[in-house]
Amino acid sequence: MKKSFAGILAAVMVFMLAACGGGNAGGGSTGGTDGGAGGEGNKGSVGVSMPTKSSERWVNDGANMKKEFEALGYSVDLQYAEDVIENQVAQIENMITKGVEVLVIAAIDGESLTDVLQKAADQDIKVIAYDRLIKNSEHVSYYATFDNFKVGVLQASYLEEKLGLKEGKGPFNIELFAGSPDDNNAYFFFDGAMSVLKPYIDSGKLVVKSGQTQMEQVATLRWDGATAQARMDNLLSANYASDTVHAVLSPYDGISIGIISSLKGVGYGTADKPMPVISGQDAELASVKSIIAGEQTSTVFKDTRELAKVAVNMAEAVLQGKEAEVNDTETYDNGVKVVPSFLLEPVSVDKDNYKEVLVDSGYYTEKELN
Repeated sequence: MKKSFAGILAAVMVFMLAACGGGNAGGGSTGGTDGGAGGEGNKGSVGVSMPTKSSERWVNDGANMKKEFEALGYSVDLQYAEDVIENQVAQIENMITKGVEVLVIAAIDGESLTDVLQKAADQDIKVIAYDRLIKNSEHVSYYATFDNFKVGVLQASYLEEKLGLKEGKGPFNIELFAGSPDDNNAYFFFDGAMSVLKPYIDSGKLVVKSGQTQMEQVATLRWDGATAQARMDNLLSANYASDTVHAVLSPYDGISIGIISSLKGVGYGTADKPMPVISGQDAELASVKSIIAGEQTSTVFKDTRELAKVAVNMAEAVLQGKEAEVNDTETYDNGVKVVPSFLLEPVSVDKDNYKEVLVDSGYYTEKELN
């Protein structure tokens, strides 16, 4: 009887322990794309701070990094701040309190994180800047990004080719858009584009009828498509009642979609009034579909799967006390230091090569694009 009772008691204890385990018996992270890190991974925890879920690319960036880190045995606290600076600062502070061992941050405002990065440094937490340079802090170990100047060059070179500017064609009317003034990358994109376009503007082959050619005039806060659409509405009503827009420099797909909506509103996109040549960036699904449909003309593809791998490799290196692989030690001065960087190559995509670049690489399936 005693033996039988002891057996029953042991079975009950085993059942209770299994119940407490909560189904995470595999030992992996339970951290979701919005929440905490869950249980500790074999190698510790990592904080990943993304700016917003409103852009498809940031959702993919976060998911890619989470996947890569977890495959290496880390648990991941992945947070999205919805483009509110205070949210991002609070989320990073919470990650520091939880004791993450490294932070990967895509900043909403590159100049707003100085104080919170000092808190991270006080806890010996290393920081990797992800795709957006973090300014005014010495506590940034590395920067993972694309060749941002080249992105602008690719966008402008596509406009140059499609308009036949090298062959002396023109003049053509163009309007210029740039990214968010609080994002360091926006200046690289715009400078890269203007390195191609400015000679044609100066010679009169490209005419900016609005007269707005400076970064502070053409910037789009938070890269917001609705803001870009409203500005395009104003440009059209003020300058194009009897003239035609032939090209639009757009630095990002979300901005391009807003511009296209504005153009459609005044009759562009028809046989009598075709769409201008319109650039973009990030190869977001809606814009790739727009390219296939003959509205947006091109985009610049930045394979965030590869960027995630670079950032994860950098984080692993600093955690192991090693030097990470970089290919640029001169370009990205954040105001306090030149941040060692790894720059990936962007690729121009249009209707002619989207299958080769996006489908054949597995970034999208044909079904997703139909």
